[in-house]
Amino acid sequence: MKLTKTLTAAVFALGAALSAQAAEPLKIGLVLPMTGPFAAYGKQIEHGVKLYLERNGDTVAGRKVELIVKDDAPGTAGDVSKRLAQELVVKDNVDILAGFCLTPSAFAVAPLATEAKKPMIIMNAATSAITTKSNYIVRTSMTLPQITAPIATWAAKNGIKKVFTVVADYGPGHDAEGQFKKTFLAAGGEITGEVRVPVRNPDFAPYLQKVKDTKPDAVFIFVPAGEAGIGFMKGFQERGLAQAGIKVIATGDLLDEEVLDAIGDPALGVISSFHYSEAHKSPENLAYVAAYTKAYPKDRPNFMSAGGYDGMHLIAEVLKKTGGDASGDKFIEAAKGMKWTSPRGPVSIDPATRDIVQTVYIRKVTKVGGKLQNVEFDQVNEFKDPGKQ
Repeated sequence: MKLTKTLTAAVFALGAALSAQAAEPLKIGLVLPMTGPFAAYGKQIEHGVKLYLERNGDTVAGRKVELIVKDDAPGTAGDVSKRLAQELVVKDNVDILAGFCLTPSAFAVAPLATEAKKPMIIMNAATSAITTKSNYIVRTSMTLPQITAPIATWAAKNGIKKVFTVVADYGPGHDAEGQFKKTFLAAGGEITGEVRVPVRNPDFAPYLQKVKDTKPDAVFIFVPAGEAGIGFMKGFQERGLAQAGIKVIATGDLLDEEVLDAIGDPALGVISSFHYSEAHKSPENLAYVAAYTKAYPKDRPNFMSAGGYDGMHLIAEVLKKTGGDASGDKFIEAAKGMKWTSPRGPVSIDPATRDIVQTVYIRKVTKVGGKLQNVEFDQVNEFKDPGKQ
């Protein structure tokens, strides 16, 4: 009888301990630029994360989600991102690191994720190599090779024989340039010239003149979403490249919903390839756009908000599988191969690379109900990052 009572007491004590552990908040540290030139990136990702919690509840596997946001503006200074991530791990004792809008931020924090064995969810940064920098990284956004190859294939199949490439001079731009050339040349195309422009505040005038002088069929452009796209399209119009018969083809960053209205009618007809559009026709996206517009009426949902939303979805579903355990090794193992239907369409996590597998759409800027939209008209299903193949 005494032994039975002792065992019963031990079971109750263990149960109480497990219950207490399960009741601990799930701390997610978001490293995002919330001020400075890329503040719109941080805002959109934070919106996506919060919207998921608003729609699905802020408790996951019995643990209340606690978001701790650190502003790593400008987002291109890796040392700042690393210092803030260290604070999140050491002082705030976060369970998960997430966010990471730009590649320098992700590269800088990757070794810390490995050392601390913390899951690190990339919600935007798109250089292909990022997931190779730590076995604790999972990405829910895209890679530049993944969204670039389809537009190169489309161009070659649709009468575009000669292309001049213009890309931002950092990791994602180098990835975009390399993948476009590889795919386009293999399809029989010709690269008439190539330039790399500064990431911040580039003066496109001399580059656009060089493009015009070489008389390509099209210019392929990748720049970070935001002001650079407005500057490029303004210069393209002012220097008469469209009148010279030169087309614009791009990754969808150029035509991000955040800046599409600011670009205005010069964007009409531009063809791009991307993984998310506000105009994507699916029940999931219609519901997402409606919920987003209600929650944030001054903003339009874009690919970064979708990256944050899907990142939080991944975290929630993994925790359900692990019974609330967010420890690095268990989290990553549970994330591998996970599939779900996102606002962007069907997605999954590649078990080998921990990168997202998704549909990449070919879109054309069109006016829909008086609003400029990226309207999808073709697609490549279940497309993996070709940068790792």
